[in-house]
Order: sequence, then C-alpha cells, then structure tokens
Amino acid sequence: MDKQQLIDALNEDLAGELGAIIQYLTYAAKANGPYRPELKAFFMGEVPDETGHAEFLANKIVALGGTPTTVPRSVASADHNKDMLEQILTAERRAIRDYTQRAAEAEEFGDKGLQVRLEDIVLEETGHFEETERMLREWPL
Repeated sequence: MDKQQLIDALNEDLAGELGAIIQYLTYAAKANGPYRPELKAFFMGEVPDETGHAEFLANKIVALGGTPTTVPRSVASADHNKDMLEQILTAERRAIRDYTQRAAEAEEFGDKGLQVRLEDIVLEETGHFEETERMLREWPL
C-alpha cells in the first residue's frame, strides 16, 4: 500500500465518521414514543466518539500530505426507533470491518502509531455495536 492509497482509504473512513455524526444527530431528533428520552441520550452520547474519530482521521490525512474529505457517507433513512437501531448496527458492523482492514493496511505501510490508533477505534466501535445489539435483543415486537 502506498501513501496515496492509504490517504484515500482514510478519507473513506472519514466520510463514514461524518455520516455517523449526521446519522446519530438525525436519529436523536427523530426518536419517538416511550423510549424517546433514552434513545435520544444514547444517540447523542455517541456523537463525541464519532467526532473524535473524525478529528483524528482528518489530522492524520493532513499529516500524510492529503486533504480531508468534507463529503459524508450517505445515511440510511429510518422512521421508527427499531429501524434506527438496526441501521446503527449495520453502520457499526461496517466500521469494525473497515477499521480492522485499515489497521492491517497501516501495518503494511509501516505506520505503527496509526495501526494502534485504528485498533483502538475498532475496540470503541465494537463497544457501540455490542450496546446497540443488546438494545435490539429484546426489543418489543
């Protein structure tokens, strides 16, 4: 993997984080029903983590000589609380897969610090995934 390929891949991840921020903010606003307060708090509680990931990625892209993207990944539409959680689960699953791959690419590139930070992000995204999965596990039909 060369430097430009790594920059391009990190920009894909940055687009994902920007999309995640939009997704959580939008879903927090759209949550309804008896679980609204809890869901709104859950969704808004994820925004700082995703913002931190986006900030790290943007800074790393610049450090590598690239330009951070300003275009977010598209956000899946969801109108019901359960659908929102299912879309979050799908997005977190993708983030785990992408960051696991990116950590391997960083190792191949020879950037140990980037590799370790990406592995930390995998850990954080896995926590988000597991928490969302637990919320859905016994969701009322």
